[in-house]
Amino acid sequence: MTRTTSPAWQQAYSRLVPREQRLVALAAAVLVLAALWWLLLAPVLHSLRQVADEGPRLAQQLQAMQQLQARAQALKTQPTLAPDDARRALEAAVRQRLGSGASFTTLGDQMTVQIKSVSPQALAEWLVQARVNARATPVQAQLKPVPGSADWQGSVVLRWATP
Repeated sequence: MTRTTSPAWQQAYSRLVPREQRLVALAAAVLVLAALWWLLLAPVLHSLRQVADEGPRLAQQLQAMQQLQARAQALKTQPTLAPDDARRALEAAVRQRLGSGASFTTLGDQMTVQIKSVSPQALAEWLVQARVNARATPVQAQLKPVPGSADWQGSVVLRWATP
């Protein structure tokens, strides 16, 4: 085995007594082991601890995603409505859930709903009702909070499937 140390280090090392040489070798070994720990093992152990901590949260997210997938599959199997029935169901949903906080215009298989000031809860319930009862899906939304309020304003464009 050849050494690649400089001649000055080799001379200084050779002048040490065997006990001191062992101590220097031990110190070098400790430094190499510490460097290996900090550079290789510590990051891996840290990642493993993070994975263990995030496991339950990720499992919960997976379960929620699977429930959403099952709901989406159930919605896909529902039959489409006649265009007039879908439009009437969507108009009823706007009146029932959004009330005077919204107005709408219909063009073909699309409805544009202008929202003046609606609570987030009413907006969410309306979107669910529009999806379930009218088989309508949002294709465009431009919503923003009403300044100084928890309500929302803007517009939503919905389209329903035609048979």
